[in-house]
Amino acid sequence: MPKVIATIALLIGLTVPAAAQRPPAYPRSYDRLIEDARAERQVRIYANADRAEMLPVIAAFRRRYPGIAVAYADLGSTELYRRFLAETRARRPSADLVWSSAMDLQVKLINDGLAQDYASPEKPALPPLAVWKNMGFGITAEPIGIVYNRRLIPPANVPRTHAALEMLLRRDRKVLTGRVTTFDPARSNVGYLYLSEDFAITRDTRALLEAIAATRPVLATTTEPMLQAVAEGRQAIAYNVIGSYALERVRHDPRIGVVFPQDYTIVTSRIAFIAREAAHPAAARLFLDFLLSREGQSLLAQRSLWPVRTDVPARRLPAAQARPIRIGPQLLVNLDRLKRQRFLREWAAILSTGATTR
Repeated sequence: MPKVIATIALLIGLTVPAAAQRPPAYPRSYDRLIEDARAERQVRIYANADRAEMLPVIAAFRRRYPGIAVAYADLGSTELYRRFLAETRARRPSADLVWSSAMDLQVKLINDGLAQDYASPEKPALPPLAVWKNMGFGITAEPIGIVYNRRLIPPANVPRTHAALEMLLRRDRKVLTGRVTTFDPARSNVGYLYLSEDFAITRDTRALLEAIAATRPVLATTTEPMLQAVAEGRQAIAYNVIGSYALERVRHDPRIGVVFPQDYTIVTSRIAFIAREAAHPAAARLFLDFLLSREGQSLLAQRSLWPVRTDVPARRLPAAQARPIRIGPQLLVNLDRLKRQRFLREWAAILSTGATTR
């Protein structure tokens, strides 16, 4: 069953002038959008940002726009895609706003005509690579990193580059056998995306994966079990972990450390779009604009969801280190059936030494 946050209390009879709610520098026409959203009274969101990270954002949105309830479904990226697509095709009620880290699946839904155009007043503040067709909006800029157990990996051995990780795995293969974990690209869409990007950036990826395979890695479909296993010492290293979740874990768990490789770090974005058949399109636009606003971006940054806006104070990688995945049709190449089959055959060949799954 999906985890759901449902804010269902509607504030009745509250009279706050629309102009008082309109953010500074927004056009006067936005007052009408606010009134339309109030009439809709709610917004439904499908997303895979953890609900604990989103509670402060939802609370702040409701303070700004009282009377608009938020129903937030926290779903896995593949489940989110399949559920939204099935409901839309069956013409059943579905999400108004779809927001996911599975960038290629989001681009496919947009490309297939399931999103609506929206010229957000926040667009001028966004990097050009964060917006596609005035439909897909990158909300975050999250690095993909390496997580390690501080007891099992001494400071002198912590790998700071991909080459250093490969060297560590080859040198200490016996010690690390069964103690390395990563996404399974055959079962995890984001895992497939990250490995595809690795291969696109450097041919040395195959050698690294061979070193990982030699340790008989534990393959996972989500980030949480990887972080838990590393924290508990069942695994020593996790590769290609979503940095936002890892950094949140580090805040209260001193057993783990996080490294963003200095040679290159993939930077991914959670893409949001307003559904073409949204039942509450005005409220969806308000929520999207709030996510893109300085206030919304600052709240995300407080939860380690690094903001896409560069005018919001937050930790950032050096430009030479960051390799952001651009939002656009090139992501559809990863979804080509034959390409995916070839990739997974190669992956299976690399893992021919055997890997355990969970």
